[in-house]
Amino acid sequence: MSRPAALSLPPWLAHAFRAQRGPVPWNAVVRGALSAGPVLLVAVLVGRTSLGVVAAIAAMLAGVNDRPGSRRASVRRIGVPALAGACGLLMGTYAGEQVGAVALTVLLTLVGLVAGGVSAVGPVASAAGTQWLVTAAIGAGMPLPEPGWLRALAYLVGAGWLLGLRLVLPTPGGLTGDFRFDGEREAVAAVYDAVAALLDASGTPDATSRRVALTAALDHAQDALAGPRLRRYASSAAERRLHAQYAAALPLAEAATALAWAGEDVAERSSAGPRRLAAAVRENTHTGPLPAPSRSAPGLRALDDALLYAAEAFDRTKGSDLHTRRRGAGALLRTVFGAGGREYGLRVALCFGASVGVAQALHQTRWYGLHEHWYWLPVTTVFLVKPDLGPLASRVLNRAAGTVLGALVFAGFAMVLPRPEGLIALVAVSGALIPVATRHFAAQTAVVTVLVLALVMVGGEPQASAGRIGETLLACAIVLIVGHLPMPGQRAGGVRSRLAAAEAAAQAYLAHVLRESDAHAVEDSGSHRSGVGAEAAVAGTDGAADTTGSGTDSDTRAVRWTLRREAYRALAEARTAIALTAAELPPLARHSEGADEIATTLERLVDTTTACAVHVDDTGRLTPRHTQRLTELLAELAKENERARLRIPELPAAG
Repeated sequence: MSRPAALSLPPWLAHAFRAQRGPVPWNAVVRGALSAGPVLLVAVLVGRTSLGVVAAIAAMLAGVNDRPGSRRASVRRIGVPALAGACGLLMGTYAGEQVGAVALTVLLTLVGLVAGGVSAVGPVASAAGTQWLVTAAIGAGMPLPEPGWLRALAYLVGAGWLLGLRLVLPTPGGLTGDFRFDGEREAVAAVYDAVAALLDASGTPDATSRRVALTAALDHAQDALAGPRLRRYASSAAERRLHAQYAAALPLAEAATALAWAGEDVAERSSAGPRRLAAAVRENTHTGPLPAPSRSAPGLRALDDALLYAAEAFDRTKGSDLHTRRRGAGALLRTVFGAGGREYGLRVALCFGASVGVAQALHQTRWYGLHEHWYWLPVTTVFLVKPDLGPLASRVLNRAAGTVLGALVFAGFAMVLPRPEGLIALVAVSGALIPVATRHFAAQTAVVTVLVLALVMVGGEPQASAGRIGETLLACAIVLIVGHLPMPGQRAGGVRSRLAAAEAAAQAYLAHVLRESDAHAVEDSGSHRSGVGAEAAVAGTDGAADTTGSGTDSDTRAVRWTLRREAYRALAEARTAIALTAAELPPLARHSEGADEIATTLERLVDTTTACAVHVDDTGRLTPRHTQRLTELLAELAKENERARLRIPELPAAG
């Protein structure tokens, strides 16, 4: 007798129940408790409650951006959105004072268009765009006696207070080690652990998932090391050594990827070396003797050479760069005005503008009575319309559930807590819960709802739980309607733009490796060419791959590692965008059909390119197996692009 099939939820509903897992970030909890609540308390004690409310809002939003990572990475992650929020508050305040309802609606719609396009650049830009829109609505609608410049200053003080706590307070292990490094060492050590895990999985079905985990570890380490106190050329011996230790992991990752691609079983001793390197990074000690792997294959020889290089690098104080390239103004503008930026900007502008228009209409007809809260509707819409917070249906469900729960919880507390001291304590507790609640959008919404309603009451307004629920449900309806309207151009612009970036990065990486192969072949015979012609590989490109120049082998490999990192990072970003779009309601999800297959083929192509690079380093040429595999993958990619009709630029054919 066959067993009944297990009940499976549709993707758009299943996503609403997913939550991140991990240990409680107690250091972030402490910072949250010391941020909004104490700031508000000081303001109340000095008689500037309204400014304290603004500063507490800034601290709350900064707490949402206070994610795990290093101190130096937090400066950009918290500071840039805070600056954008202060600018939005300043602009919104003066706009609300000077223009009427219609002009204000048009102005904020245009602001939504710009902020939405900018949000397509990346996570920090997205957070900045969010705070810009949120504070623009707050500035235009919140009735405060202070002028706009003073509100903006209070906002910066609130966000700056939490950022100061992030930079000053020690983190776990910070009192026993180097205070400057609170997340960097762990991030670099995790890369070596991921290399060891990939070596253990070589020749098994788990190899692909372990390679993805290695990519994530490398991305995280790059972000942890890239900050204002650890620039491209580090300023202290400890920082330079940490740079060198990160750079030493790149050839190990390359060799491990090549071995996994070849499907070779690797002896257990091969992964012992990377694990000892991981321990040396964590403890800031010497590596000691490293077990040498067998040198029976190109990948194993590359692994042995990489271990020797790492052993030398760990004893040096000479730093290496992070193998990243800054995007210029032209590249940023192309992202903002590209398919993803245009679609995102238009969607945000329509949702934000519609919510401002509806809110103004209700406000002008005195729907709100004595409560000047019309800005709540557009502020709620901003968080609902952001695709990096999850699929649309999931965001709406979680936002509605979280708001109802938070409003009911606050209504209960408001009946028993003394004012204002009890409400200030509730703000402090809510701030402490934000770092934990960010793991699920509904939980985050509930905590933020309690905090915001407490701030409203501290500011002198009556209890407003019912109004908060009603406006949230209205915002959900607006976003659901606008989110499914037909748009000019092709849908799934975010997925297409991410895939285009991934293909361009793969193209640059492949072309560089083929140039290396041809260079080795020319050195060997003067006229012999490898199986895959580099001229064919780079034909029709935009020149991005022509970065080898005439430098030394070490310079060429450094460029290759940079291109490899860019290719894998772009693929990870594309995978994230595809997963979010696939969990949308069917009318939206269908626009990205076939994107997952393209990303899978691209990953196999980049893995194959890495295997080619390792083999070229070892023998100076490609084997027929490499040539055939590249040709098959390029042909498969072209067919999938045509079948998906995503209009992704084609990679050059193999010769």
